[in-house]
Formats: sequence, C-alpha cells, structure tokens
Amino acid sequence: LQMLEAQIEPHFLFNTLAHVRRLYETDRDAGALMLRNLRNYLSVALPGMRDGAATLGREIDHVCAYLDIQQIRMGRRLVYAIDVPDALRDASLPPLMVLTLVENAVKHGITPLPEGGHIDVRATTTGPRLRIDVVDTGRGFAKSQGSGTGLANIRARLASAYGSSASLSLALGPAGGV
Repeated sequence: LQMLEAQIEPHFLFNTLAHVRRLYETDRDAGALMLRNLRNYLSVALPGMRDGAATLGREIDHVCAYLDIQQIRMGRRLVYAIDVPDALRDASLPPLMVLTLVENAVKHGITPLPEGGHIDVRATTTGPRLRIDVVDTGRGFAKSQGSGTGLANIRARLASAYGSSASLSLALGPAGGV
C-alpha cells in the first residue's frame, strides 16, 4: 500500500513548487498564497502518509487544500463544492483515495477545457456503506496522456482493504463530465 501511495504524491509536489517559483516571478502575492496553501496541504498530508487508514474528514481537508492550490493556478476556471456531513467525518477509509479521484477530475476533466469546470465531492451513507462521489463537469471520458495508474491504485487498495465489499465505478455525467 505504501508503494501505491508513493506513486501518487511526488508529481503534485514538484508541479506545485514549479508554480510557486513561476508566480513569485510574476505575482508575488499569488505566489505567497500558493506557498501558504502548499503548507496547509502538507500539514494535512504528511502526518497521514504512514497510516494504513485515514478518516474521511482528514481526506476532505486534504482535498480542500489541494483544490485551493489548483484554484490559484486555474483561477475562475475551477469551482468546487464539498458536501460531507459532519457525522461522516470520522468514517475510516484508506488514505489518498478521494484526493486521487479529485486529481483525476482536475487533470483529465477540467484542465483540458478552456472554460474549466466544476467539481463536487459528496459523501453519503446507505446503511453501513459509505459512498463518496467525485463529480466533474469536465470533458468526460477521452483518450488522455494518463496511464490509469491512479485508478488502478484505488482499485487495488480497495480490494486489499475490503475485498469485494468495496468498489470504484466510473460513469459519464448526465451533462458531461465523469
């Protein structure tokens, strides 16, 4: 699991640091804000990197810190909403799953569109089952430069942690996106 998690983090960190450097050359205030957001992101991410499980609340804090960084990069092209009831914040799940889905929504769904788009993250329960939806208004399924590693990692980690009791499903949104 740690090997799978290690594949997720480095590209984001290096890309964000490159954006901070570039912003400091063109817009020092935006660069300072992005650096503060990166600090917030790392303060959520680093303590949980070695844990085998996380809480939904910590995962959502991680997602918000990530999206705050991406909003500086993308400006008005990225809008997001989080709908996670406080009662579900203590729910247990493997770390970095929600973040990986959100990263995919940004990278493959929203970023390619000149107008950008919207990402919604929702959590609900049906009986004892936790359901997490990451919905974007991006370009939908398209051939991309990605290798599918993030989604394969999620499936492998779900199978390792929960066997056949958990799953990842992808579908086209009614108005586009995934």
